[in-house]
Amino acid sequence: MRKFTPYLILATALLALAIDLLPNLSLPAGGTAGGTRLIETKLGLDLRGGLRVEYQVQPVDGVSATAADLATIRDIIERRVNSTGVSEPLVQTQGTDRIVVELPGVTNPDSIRALLGTTGRLDLVPLPREVYGFFNTATGQPTDGVKPVPNEGETLNDTTLKALFSGDQIESSAVQIDESGRRVVSFKLKSEGSELFATWTKANIGSYFAIVLDGAVKSSPYIQSAITGGEAQISGPGASGFAPEEATNLVTILKFGSLPFPIAEIGVTDVKATLGASFLGQALFAGAVGILLVFLFMLLHYRLAGAVANVALVFYVIIVLAIFRLVPVTLTLAGIAGFVLSIGMAVDANILIFERTKEELRIGKGIVPAVEAGFSRAWNSILDSNVSSLITAFILFYFGSSTIKGFALVLIIGVLCSLFTAVTVTRLILRSVIARKRFSSPYLYGVAKGDLDALDRGAING
Repeated sequence: MRKFTPYLILATALLALAIDLLPNLSLPAGGTAGGTRLIETKLGLDLRGGLRVEYQVQPVDGVSATAADLATIRDIIERRVNSTGVSEPLVQTQGTDRIVVELPGVTNPDSIRALLGTTGRLDLVPLPREVYGFFNTATGQPTDGVKPVPNEGETLNDTTLKALFSGDQIESSAVQIDESGRRVVSFKLKSEGSELFATWTKANIGSYFAIVLDGAVKSSPYIQSAITGGEAQISGPGASGFAPEEATNLVTILKFGSLPFPIAEIGVTDVKATLGASFLGQALFAGAVGILLVFLFMLLHYRLAGAVANVALVFYVIIVLAIFRLVPVTLTLAGIAGFVLSIGMAVDANILIFERTKEELRIGKGIVPAVEAGFSRAWNSILDSNVSSLITAFILFYFGSSTIKGFALVLIIGVLCSLFTAVTVTRLILRSVIARKRFSSPYLYGVAKGDLDALDRGAING
C-alpha cells in the first residue's frame, strides 16, 4: 500500500488544483433532490453583500408575539436558511415585531422568500368516507353523494374537519426516491403521533386523509393498510413526484418546525458589502505576506526540512481551498481568521516533528532513524493538540451563532487537513529525501554547527 501513497497524494493534489482554478465546474446538488450547483468560492455579507428581507410578525386572534416568541421565530428562521452551518446568514430581531434576514450572495430571492415566509404548519386531517368517497375509476368522477377528494394545492375549507395531529409530532424528514422512481418526502412520527396514526389507519382502511401545509393540501393519500411503524411519505404530483426545490423546501420546513406566529414580508433590499472588494484584496495580500514569512522562517531555521514542510504547506492550502469550494463554505472575515489560524497549526505540527528529529540527531543517531523517531515521538503531542482544537471547534459549531459556526467549520476543516499533511505528506517527502546520501548531513535538518562539532569531537574521543 505504501508504494501507491505518492501517486494517491499527487492525484489528490491535481484534483484539488483543478477544483481551485477551473471555472464552470459543477457537481450534484446533493441527496436525491437532483440538479447541479456551480463550484465556486462563496463570500459573506461583509465581503460580497447580498439580500436583506424584513418581516413583521403578525398577531394571532388579537394576541401579539412576546419577546420570547420573537427569539423563537428568529432561531427557527436561522436554522432553516443555515441548515448546513455554512451560509452564514445574519438573522436578528428589531423592535417588538420585526425580523431582519440578511443573506450573502443570494441569486434566487424568490425561493428564499418562499422558504422564510412560510409558517410551516402541517396538519394531518382525516377525510371521512361518508363525506369524501371513492372515485369511479371508469368515469374519473366521485361516486354519487360525496365530495371529491381535494387535489394538491387546493385550500381545505371544510370547517367540520379536525386534524388528527400537527407537525409538532414529526421527528424527522428527508427527501427520498420511492420504488417507482418518484421523488417523495418521507417523515417519521414521534410516539404520540405514531400511536394516533396507527389507531386511525387501522380503523379507516380504504379512506383518504389530507396532508395540509399552511391550509393548502399537499397530498391526499389513500389508506391501503394500517401504518403502524410511525413512518410515512408525502407523494408529490405527476409521474416524477415533487420538484427538487419544492421537496427540499418542504423537508426544511418540516425539519425545523412551525413558526409560532405568521410573518409578513414588508421590505426587500440589496445589501452592500460592509467591507468591500478593497478589504478583500488587503486581506489576501496580508495573508500572502504572512505565509511568505512562515516559509522564510521554516527555510532559515530548518533548512532542507523546512523546504519539505513548505511543500507540504502548499499542498495543505490547495486541499483546504478545494474543500471550501466543494462544501461550499461562505468565507467572511471570521472564516479567513480561522483559515489563517489553521495554517499556523499546520506549521506547528511540523515544528514539533523537526525539533524531535534534531534531538535525535544531537545524540548521534543517523538521519534515517532520527527522522523516524522524530515523527513517532512528536505524534502524541500533535494528536493531543489537534484533538483539543477539534473539541473546541465542535463546541463552537454546535452552540455558536451563524458567524461563529462559519469560523468553527473552517477551523475543523483546517485542523483535519493539517493533521494529514504534517504526518503523511511531510513524512512521505522526507523519506524520499533522506534515502539520498547527499542529503544525510544533520546540518540540512536544522542542527547547528556547534552541535555538529560536539558530535565530531565525541566521535574522535570515542
